[in-house]
Amino acid sequence: MRLLGWGMLLMLLLTLPSACGGTPGQTNNPTPGVTPTGPNPTPTPTRLPTPEKKQVIIAYHPDYLKVYAEEPAANPGRIESILKEIQGLPDFVFVEPEPATEKDLSSVHTPDYIEDVRLISADLYNTALLSAGGAILASDAAMAGQAAMAINRPPGHHASPSSRWGFCYFNNVAIAVKKLLDENRIGRALIVDFDLHFGDGTSNIFQYDSRVTYFHVEEGDRVEQLTKLGRFLSQTKGYDILAVSAGFDGGKLDWGQIFEIQDYTTMGTLLKKAAETNCGGKRFAVLEGGYNHSVLGRNVKAFLEGFR
Repeated sequence: MRLLGWGMLLMLLLTLPSACGGTPGQTNNPTPGVTPTGPNPTPTPTRLPTPEKKQVIIAYHPDYLKVYAEEPAANPGRIESILKEIQGLPDFVFVEPEPATEKDLSSVHTPDYIEDVRLISADLYNTALLSAGGAILASDAAMAGQAAMAINRPPGHHASPSSRWGFCYFNNVAIAVKKLLDENRIGRALIVDFDLHFGDGTSNIFQYDSRVTYFHVEEGDRVEQLTKLGRFLSQTKGYDILAVSAGFDGGKLDWGQIFEIQDYTTMGTLLKKAAETNCGGKRFAVLEGGYNHSVLGRNVKAFLEGFR
C-alpha cells in the first residue's frame, strides 16, 4: 500500500508546476552544520526566479474528522473549519496519506510508550498513526520539490520519547524528519515552531542530535516576534529541509491573542524565502494547535498563501 501511495504521489507531482530549486544539475549536498552565521549575513540569492504562487500538496485523510477523544484538538468542527477555506481550490492538491508504521514511530518513541498509546483506544491509535503518516507524506512531497502541509490531528509537538501532554500522542514532525535522516535523504534539518506553546517533545527528541535545529517563536509582541523570526532565519544556514510545526493558537482571536491573520502570511513568506535560499525550497508544515473554529481556517489559509 505504501508503494502505491508513493506512485500516486509521484504521478501527481509530475503533473504540477516545478517548485523552487537551484540551477539545473545542481545538487543540495548536506552542509557541515546548522548555525547562525553572524549579525547581518548576506543571504544567498535564489538561483532561479520562482512564480509568486504555486500549488501546495495537502496531506489529508477523512479519518482526521474523527472525534477520538474529549479534548480541544479532537473537537468536531475543527478540521472542517480548515477544509471550508481551502478544499476545492485549485491551489491546494489533496493527497491521502498511509498510516505511519511502528518502525516509523519507534525511531523517536520507546516501545512501552507506543503500546501505552495503543491501549488508550483503537480510534485514537489509528488516527494518530494516520496523523504521523500525513507528516511523512508532506515531507516526501517537499523532498520531491513541492511545498506541502499536513492538515492532520492529533497534533504532536508535546510528545516526547516516552511521555506526552497537550493533546499530543506521537510527534508527527519529529517522526517525518527522523525518517528522512535515517534514510540518508537529508543530512540536516531545521524545525521552526510557531505554536503558542514551546514544543518540548520535539526539543527533547532532538536535544542530543546535532543534525537538527529547533526554533520556537515565543509569546510576546507580534511585531517583535516576527522580527526575531526573520532575523533567525536570515542568520541560519546549512540545512537540507525546513519543517514547520504550524500552531495557530497564538492568533489574535485564539488562546494567545497575539498574531493577526496577515501575520501568518508574513510567517509563511519568511519561511518560504528561507527554504528557497538555503535548501532548494524544500519545506513542509504540520498542523499543531489552533482552537477557535471561527478563525482557524482563515489563519491556515493565510499561512499557506505565504508558504507556497
